[in-house]
Amino acid sequence: MNDSFSLQGKTALVTGGTRGIGRAIALRLARAGAHVLANYVRDSASAESLRQEAAAEKLSLEVVRADITGEKGLERLLAAMEPNYTPLSIFVHCAATGVHRPVEELTLRQYDWTFSLNVRAFFELTHRLLPKFAPSASIVALSSEGAVHAVPQYTLVGASKGALESLVRHLAVELAPRGIRVNALSPGSIVTDAWKALPDAERRLAEAAHHSPSGRLITLAEVASAAHFLCSDAAAGIAGHTLVVDGGSRIRC
Repeated sequence: MNDSFSLQGKTALVTGGTRGIGRAIALRLARAGAHVLANYVRDSASAESLRQEAAAEKLSLEVVRADITGEKGLERLLAAMEPNYTPLSIFVHCAATGVHRPVEELTLRQYDWTFSLNVRAFFELTHRLLPKFAPSASIVALSSEGAVHAVPQYTLVGASKGALESLVRHLAVELAPRGIRVNALSPGSIVTDAWKALPDAERRLAEAAHHSPSGRLITLAEVASAAHFLCSDAAAGIAGHTLVVDGGSRIRC
């Protein structure tokens, strides 16, 4: 029997792939056999750390710096993918940004910046990559609980994630005839550097753990495992779905 979870011989692009959840996913895909390109834009130290960790494990993983919200960055990323990353089997969009303030303090500039990375970049990359996708390719966009639930001072990020999940459903229908699956992955609260930007982070994390039936937060490894599943042939029948990985914390008794 073939191993439906093996990614051997497949190529993968992970945006925002050198820190936090993106880093964990990039490593998981590489450990499953994929040839991975991890994109980043600012933190060169984290990118080099990932490159060294992958090299120590003899994983097939490279990093590329490119701002995917601009034309030059998109061109740089696409150029880095030639020829070793085409055809492309996996595209995971983890890159995200946002401003955590009360609505009266938000600006249109912040709105545009948040949506440009969280939604527009995903759409534009998917559009440009269409001729490069392999048969039975998998696309996964990273969402969050804010897509469906109101979270304090999360207005712009939550709205962008809601738009992202809607885009995933529409793309899933449009691209299914090409053999391309599109899904979203929505993790629960998980300790990453992103929490440093959130007000009252310690209290919110404690509340999230309290609401979880297991009494704990999920881990990076658990989210990466779910991403691996969605990117593998084991998930061949799943499209247009948002997979929630939160340990049951969104259950309200």
